[in-house]
Amino acid sequence: MLLTFFVDYIFLGEITMKGKVMDTLQTLGRTFMLPIALLPAAGIMLGIGASFTGDAFIELYGLENILGEGTVLNGFLSILSDSGDVIFGNLPLFFAIAVGLGVAKQAKEVAALSAAVAYFMMYASMTSTIDNFRDIDALNETAGLVGSVVGFDNTLNMGVFGGIIIGLIVAYLHNRFYKIELPDALSFFSGTRFVPIISAFTAVFVGILMAFLWPFAGGGIAWLGEAVADLGYVGTFLYGFIYRALIPLGLHHVFYLPFWQTALGGVAEVAGQTVEGAQNILFAQLSAGEPIDPEAAKFFSGMFPFMIFGFPAAAFAMYQAAREERKKDVKGLMVSASLTSIFTGITEPIEFSFLFASPFLYFGVHVVLGALSFVIMHVLEVGVGLTFSGGLLDFIFYGILPGQAMTNWIPVVIVGVIYGFVYYFAFRFFIHKFDLKTPGREEGDTESKLYTKQDYKDKKAGGKTGDVTDEMSKDIIEGLGGEDNLNDVSNCATRLRVNVKDGEKVDQPLLKSTGAAGVMVKGNNVQVIYGPKVANIKSNIDEYRQAQKKE
Repeated sequence: MLLTFFVDYIFLGEITMKGKVMDTLQTLGRTFMLPIALLPAAGIMLGIGASFTGDAFIELYGLENILGEGTVLNGFLSILSDSGDVIFGNLPLFFAIAVGLGVAKQAKEVAALSAAVAYFMMYASMTSTIDNFRDIDALNETAGLVGSVVGFDNTLNMGVFGGIIIGLIVAYLHNRFYKIELPDALSFFSGTRFVPIISAFTAVFVGILMAFLWPFAGGGIAWLGEAVADLGYVGTFLYGFIYRALIPLGLHHVFYLPFWQTALGGVAEVAGQTVEGAQNILFAQLSAGEPIDPEAAKFFSGMFPFMIFGFPAAAFAMYQAAREERKKDVKGLMVSASLTSIFTGITEPIEFSFLFASPFLYFGVHVVLGALSFVIMHVLEVGVGLTFSGGLLDFIFYGILPGQAMTNWIPVVIVGVIYGFVYYFAFRFFIHKFDLKTPGREEGDTESKLYTKQDYKDKKAGGKTGDVTDEMSKDIIEGLGGEDNLNDVSNCATRLRVNVKDGEKVDQPLLKSTGAAGVMVKGNNVQVIYGPKVANIKSNIDEYRQAQKKE
């Protein structure tokens, strides 16, 4: 609630308009995806490096002469591990840059630089204030509150919240002053050059303020984390339920991030260092060769059974339930969506294929089963983590490769197979019992038409690839109400997120005909779900809009 108030106060000036609060949170969640996108690459480097240089792995397979300390391979793998670790160690800085860049309206590169400068200035100011005016021993009484951040020792560890706060402040200053006109004598510092200056000075005062205020916030977060842990399996169920239930709104990033990256997800001592945040604890233990704590992994391991096993089974049930004349199209859709879920853990293409056909099937069946999966993995003390989502790649790197002794990954496979049958029979029963209009069962083709390979071939037959992408971009823009109706177009990992002037002008059937798995319109905010290909779709739209402006 404090974060919601802070965001709304800065950008909206009021907290009474529910729609605008949702808009702001969705914008914030979208900006999180840029630094989160770094995690798979960093995690793979850290996972491979730490797994193959771990003493347990080397001793188990008798590889002392190949991977033992002092060997060439050990040195190379250590480089990989250290290179991946630096991403996790500086993630708050990347969040500051991403939020500043993502919320800025224009000249985004200036906002990104200003956010980086302001982040360092805030920590320099905060560290000096603590050194001169605070009792460091008293601050150390709160676990995880004091640490080393971007080279500053004995400072407050604000985690990603520090980056988010400074990013929001810089974005506000940027949007307000990037067009400022100063007197002639100071005209060199007008416009965008003024933004880094005002951001740096503001960050100094923010650092002083945080030196006195953050200990209360940090203590509160730590207490809340302990409260969640004290709830035991009930807390795990609530986490899993809320996480999956928020996906249709696109607010799940805002929800899970504090658990992954702050004391809300736990505090632990690993290799003599205090680490906070479930994901940070997990990778610190992986790097140190320690068994993964199920209390940290409970925020992750529950994804694997339904993402790798459950959803493909549900997709098979929907394929079987389709009308005979539509099965060929539905098969292509479901195979593609299933492979995406299995390998990457990106599930929106499947989820939105039945969300609109039956909200009960989503919230009453899938969300409950998903939450139970988190609980079951917690009960079985599974220690498998992830960087982005619970697909097969993460399961291999952070479950199988570190070894059963470290992660206890075998129960995932056993439970996953069971979940496959549960999802299949549950979906099959509800689809036939209530005649749900899942893909291939609807009366008309327009509302449920999805962008298949044949659609692409039909368009390609009429022109070059560039013509196809331009035509698709044109259709998307028209579906959003036309160029004049667009305020802002951006994307996260799977969705095109658009702010329009008039939400009533959105043509949902037209958008679905471009391959969208689902369309959500809430006021003037539109989310069009395309899955992992959305980044390329967004780039094509940007290029098309720029080309149209030149004509």
